[in-house]
Amino acid sequence: MTAHLKKVELHCHLEGAAPPALTLAQARKYNIDISAYLKDGAYVWHDFASFLECYDKISEVYKTDEDYALLTETYLAELAGIGTIYSELIVSPDHGKRIGLGADAYIEGVCEGIRRARAASGIEARLIVTGERHFGPASVIGAAEYAASARNPLITGFNLAGEERMGRVADYARAFDIARDAGLGLTIHAGEVCGAFSVADALDAVRPARIGHGVRAIEDADLVRRLADLGTVLEVCPGSNIALEVFPDFQSHPLRALKEAGVRVTISSDDPPFFHTSLEREYELASSVFGFSDAEIDAITRTGIEAAFVDEATRSELLARL
Repeated sequence: MTAHLKKVELHCHLEGAAPPALTLAQARKYNIDISAYLKDGAYVWHDFASFLECYDKISEVYKTDEDYALLTETYLAELAGIGTIYSELIVSPDHGKRIGLGADAYIEGVCEGIRRARAASGIEARLIVTGERHFGPASVIGAAEYAASARNPLITGFNLAGEERMGRVADYARAFDIARDAGLGLTIHAGEVCGAFSVADALDAVRPARIGHGVRAIEDADLVRRLADLGTVLEVCPGSNIALEVFPDFQSHPLRALKEAGVRVTISSDDPPFFHTSLEREYELASSVFGFSDAEIDAITRTGIEAAFVDEATRSELLARL
């Protein structure tokens, strides 16, 4: 059992963390029929394309800044309840625009939720603005420009998510240059749907501090050594990887192999209720399935704090709480 351990999460998509009970209440509030996508308290999808469709449909029931404050506060309260001291949430200003709320109101709602959660439990949280790869380089550059110009102390990182098979990483490098120049931390989805080459491309084109997933680097021993030598941190989400059939089962998942090869790894939940998981379950898997001791899990959590996109004073406070 890992209930007594402090926890940190670096990779979670905000809309993907929407608790089914809250989503159902929101659907009733707006009289939106989501019965095809939410049944018996669980989200319904069967492959990556239908997962994205379900994700988008579920997101439609969150419409206002107050809805986003409630969603954020609810998820962070859940995390705090299992001993989580720090969370980074992946958010998309473009999503705020697409639903007609606007990027600023969307982000402000999320920030209000962070403030409420911190006041209630002491949990710290920051935002990673993401560009969505399948909307093309111009859209991703726009997201980077938004993050860079926001001057919002809770926006501390930039990410590239979405359909990994669209274009090459180099097509999006300009967006990362903008984010880097603004002092934002850099992370990028790679090595999940696509193989080891996508991780190598990310290292070459972006030079990120962290990589979201990155687990298929295990297919290339030289790349694994490169990750270890660089100290690049992988945001590993085992439950997500199994749900999306990146690996057939936990026994073939490379979390332990990567750590034993000297790669810096952390544990996160990605889109937890969609993948029938939670941060609590991911920590339990680290113990029961991957066989990590409490001390080893604490070391993984420490890596998460060391890699967090926060100022040094906050990092010191988090390390002290660990």
